Amino acid sequence: MTVGDPLGRVLAGTVMESQRTVRRQVSCAGIGLHSGHSVTLTLRPAPAGSGIRFVRTDVGNVEIEARVAHVASAHYATVLAQNGHTVETVEHVLAALVSLGIDNVTVGLDHAEVPIMDGSAVPFVELIRAAGVRRQPVPRLCLRITRPVELARDGKQIALNPSDRFRISYSISFAHPLLRHQERTFMLDEATFVDEIAPARTFTFLKEIEQLRQQGYAVGGSLANAGVVGEAEILNHPLRFEDEFVRHKMLDAIGDLALLGMPVVGHLVVHRGGHDLHTALALKVLEERDAWEIVEQPDAPELPAAADSPVGAAVSTGR
Repeated sequence: MTVGDPLGRVLAGTVMESQRTVRRQVSCAGIGLHSGHSVTLTLRPAPAGSGIRFVRTDVGNVEIEARVAHVASAHYATVLAQNGHTVETVEHVLAALVSLGIDNVTVGLDHAEVPIMDGSAVPFVELIRAAGVRRQPVPRLCLRITRPVELARDGKQIALNPSDRFRISYSISFAHPLLRHQERTFMLDEATFVDEIAPARTFTFLKEIEQLRQQGYAVGGSLANAGVVGEAEILNHPLRFEDEFVRHKMLDAIGDLALLGMPVVGHLVVHRGGHDLHTALALKVLEERDAWEIVEQPDAPELPAAADSPVGAAVSTGR
């Protein structure tokens, strides 16, 4: 079967996965974690092969492709820039989109920063499920890792290794009595992402908040959208998981790796990573052309049917 096969179906008896977009337009509203500005995010259906694109509706519908080549900054969030404008803190919505199998969608924003919502990816999972999913008559392509690609910086390591599916292993270490060392491994599918990773919230240390705000970060941060780690306690207990912090790092990594532009078949292994390391690895993968191949993805079980009504007060649907 060729990529252009309109049926996207059969090759020697193998059923191939087709690309997907959202079925209908849906929106949610919140504030930007770093900017503190109110923003509305809108998901709209997009044609097969168009990928994930952000659209800044506040500046004449400027488009910014969700590709690692457009990364402008990756310090406390992943920022993309194209056509003279930016979109910021894109990692959580990207993680939800790719993990729920959305290949093509436009993500409209009426401000530069994606809303932080509750600090996790759950609101975006609910938004996608409210939109529903529509299959498109073009096969889904995957980037399959054929040899290890590795990167190390200042005691931090990251690698993509060959695997039969997408797996992620992540470890974090902090000089703090409440965190110390956490590590976790998951084989990623939609259910695992939704149940085990999406609920994990972003986090910060109480002692760093004032300095972050002086630098223009975390202006919209609060106990409602971030885990805050004090010297002797976590200010907004209970945690959603005992190891919520390493799970949130996995969430960030999934979103950053989405900037490769297609699902990955490989084992991502990270120690003490962050947005800068995640996106640097994605760039290195694309540079090392002999380390991967593009293949069509075998079919997977159908997603659960979406509800016809909005999920939660923050979600609205439209045509």
